[in-house]
Amino acid sequence: MVLAGGEGKRLFPLTVDRAKPAVPFGGRYRIIDIVLSNFVNSGLARIKVLTQYKSASLEEHIARMWRLSPILDNFIEAIPAQQRTGTSWYKGSADAVFQCHHVIDDDQPDRVAIFGGDHVYKMDVRQMLDFHAAKGAVATIAAIPVPRHEASSFGVLEIDGDGRIVAFHEKVQDPPTMPGRPDMCLASMGNYVFETPVLSDALRKDAELDDTLTKHDFGHDILPSLVRSGLPVYAYDFMTNEVPGEEDYGRGYWRDIGTLEAYWQAQMDLIAVLPQFNLYNPRWPIRTGNTHDPPAKFVFRDEAQARVGIATDSMVSHGCIISGGRIHRSVLSIGCRINSFSEVEESVLFERVQIGRHTKLRRCIVDKDVEIPSGMEIGYDLERDRQRFFVTEGGLVVIPKRAKLEA
Repeated sequence: MVLAGGEGKRLFPLTVDRAKPAVPFGGRYRIIDIVLSNFVNSGLARIKVLTQYKSASLEEHIARMWRLSPILDNFIEAIPAQQRTGTSWYKGSADAVFQCHHVIDDDQPDRVAIFGGDHVYKMDVRQMLDFHAAKGAVATIAAIPVPRHEASSFGVLEIDGDGRIVAFHEKVQDPPTMPGRPDMCLASMGNYVFETPVLSDALRKDAELDDTLTKHDFGHDILPSLVRSGLPVYAYDFMTNEVPGEEDYGRGYWRDIGTLEAYWQAQMDLIAVLPQFNLYNPRWPIRTGNTHDPPAKFVFRDEAQARVGIATDSMVSHGCIISGGRIHRSVLSIGCRINSFSEVEESVLFERVQIGRHTKLRRCIVDKDVEIPSGMEIGYDLERDRQRFFVTEGGLVVIPKRAKLEA
């Protein structure tokens, strides 16, 4: 089960019209494709995606792009919030699974993997399942070390020498550090494996509590309660996970792209010479649906007039035309056009963005179907940009979907 109902407020304005897992990533993907690829590449192909907030584009993407073989009993299906257990929508991550418990009852699995739908990483889930079984755990949490100054944004685990969790702290201001590593904390990645009877019992008990006593959340309520009960709950060390075809420098790469700055940086990571999150590993592909767009095209080589279609340290998707313009350290989604004498640097362009002649962009995220008029400069004068666009504290300029711009 994939939890994909997140609103993603910190990714505004990219989440004005779409759920966070539906936000485009890496040119031709959406964030949800990452976790779905990890499951499918691991041989796990019976997947339910729990949606809620502005889920139309996410559900359309899953229905159109992720069609598995029903003859093999494989499926990836979206489940929108339905108020099956009362008149409320999902109150938290645990309540979302509780309200959709009928799909667990229908399939009757021995174990349920519950993963978040909005992180960037590669994981062979089979290895986590093997660890869970070997330890005789009732629940297992994937964990990774994070710097202490960032740990208050995560659930932090305390473990014994065998990896068993002895305490779970959800987003506390003074999180405990790892033994021998005072600058690091062991953080939950939001990926869990449960024995089905234990999960069902914990969800039922949580649902019976008054809302003043629980947030109906896995990190805040379900997992801390299981740990306090003395049941064997273990931490799976993500750093030990070995993905087929991956180089050692990519081991342990995991990004929570909950903010615009983190989202932009994760895309810049993709264009490194040796990217830690490598889209070019044929043994562990990040999957998505095919399109009928033509190959990217680069035209004009008039160097005397600086009219050269060129891209350096960049990713350019299908259907793009680099027509006498230059892009550097940028990610272009399907169908973009960069016109003559323009320059795009350290930017992320969504589908069908048009860049006019003599236009300059730097450190921008441009949502789909935006046309930047000729002669505009964005990202060079942030005070002026703030009068027209959304600008982050770090100086990223974000232009929303279908924005109407005037020169």
